[in-house]
Amino acid sequence: MFTGIVRELGAVEALEESESGARLRVRAPETAAGTAVGDSVSVNGVCLTAVAVDDGLLDFDAVPETLRRSSLGRLAGGAPVNIEPALRAGEPLGGHIVQGHVDGVARVRRADDEGLEIEAGPEILRYCVEKGSIAVEGVSLTIAGLTEDSFTVALVPHTRAVTTLGGLVAGDEVNIEVDLLAKHVERLLER
Repeated sequence: MFTGIVRELGAVEALEESESGARLRVRAPETAAGTAVGDSVSVNGVCLTAVAVDDGLLDFDAVPETLRRSSLGRLAGGAPVNIEPALRAGEPLGGHIVQGHVDGVARVRRADDEGLEIEAGPEILRYCVEKGSIAVEGVSLTIAGLTEDSFTVALVPHTRAVTTLGGLVAGDEVNIEVDLLAKHVERLLER
């Protein structure tokens, strides 16, 4: 489990595709120092298991399902990535409950001084409410507004500076995780 509060801005060292998925190598020295093989780490909002940790580098295996549901397979060497180690018992929950289970990929429609407008499909938007929580690229944000085919989020200067969100432009793809509680409520009401 994560909080959506990014702890480090990492950099992609390599992404090697194979028949079984892909091996992602990320330089994130602060996170690597506290990570053991088998630990969960959020990379751009995707929960991945560390399979190797060496000298500031973290290796992860991404299976085809993960690559289909996220934008990880399109990362290039040198690309910045949002990194958050898993929440440990007793740590503050500063954002909201984030699982690292990406619900889908959406596209930035507008990026300006106020924030982002993100175009998303009905499978994402049905869980969105104004002032509700959403994770974009693993960052816990508050939905500022909704339209029929998009939602907006405001970005404070700190978030722009310490995450990848400040560098997004129109057309960029982003990983989206909707609020877990909204999905549970929907499931309960279906019964």
